[in-house]
Formats: sequence, structure tokens, C-alpha cells
Amino acid sequence: MMIYRMDHVGVVVEDLAAAVAFFVELGLELEGEAAVEGEWVDQLIGLDGVRADLAFVRTPDGHSRVELSTFHAPAATGVAPRAPVNTPGIPRITFAVDDVHDVLHRLRAHGAELVGEVAQYANFYRYCYVRGPEGLIIGLVEKLD
Repeated sequence: MMIYRMDHVGVVVEDLAAAVAFFVELGLELEGEAAVEGEWVDQLIGLDGVRADLAFVRTPDGHSRVELSTFHAPAATGVAPRAPVNTPGIPRITFAVDDVHDVLHRLRAHGAELVGEVAQYANFYRYCYVRGPEGLIIGLVEKLD
């Protein structure tokens, strides 16, 4: 076997504290924070003079993590697009939740914007997309009994 698990999803944000607050409100737990810089980071990222702060949040079951990072140097040369959900290359992170409407209500206090509508697929799922930190598309799916 070549792959034995997905380690994490990484998202670059401008406001690290706000992004952490968003994901904590969603129900993830702060696992840790760190500042990184030096030759190894420059080699990894492919940029010179990297200085960044990172925070890892994990799902309550401990199986999935999101790395949130903000870069102090070098300066970014572009911004992420706020393209529609069907644009190739636009990332989405989807979380299984117990109550889509409750989670949506709580995330709106952290700036989340509903992309379309909360949709229901037969009697199986309730699903929606919201824009979270930096326009990241977050899926919320609730399995119906």
C-alpha cells in the first residue's frame, strides 16, 4: 500500500485567530500552534525567508486535521479567488455534523456566508456549502435518520 492515511488539509489565512475561532465553533479542537522559519521551511515551501504561524485543529474523533497558516514573510503576490463552487481547482472541505441548521447559525457569527441553500436529498441527507475564512468553501452534511 502506498498511502495509509491522509494527514491533513492546509489552508492559508490572513487572520489566524479568526480562522481558529471559526473552526473551533464548527466543533474542531485546537491541537497546537507553532511559529516556523528557517532553511527547512524555505526548502519545503519553495520561497526564501519564510516566517509563518501555524495552528492545527482536529475533528473530535481525532482522525482528521486542518492546518491553518498565516505568512508574515515573504509577502503574498496574489489572492485566492472567490470563484463559484463548480470552478476546477477550488478546494472544499466537508464535515459531517449533527444539525446543519444549528452549525450554520453558529458559523454565521464568524462570518460564514451560505453559498446556495440548505438542500435535502430525499430522506437521507441535509447538505449546504458556506464560505468560511478567506472564502474557503466548507461543506456541512447531516445524515438524516
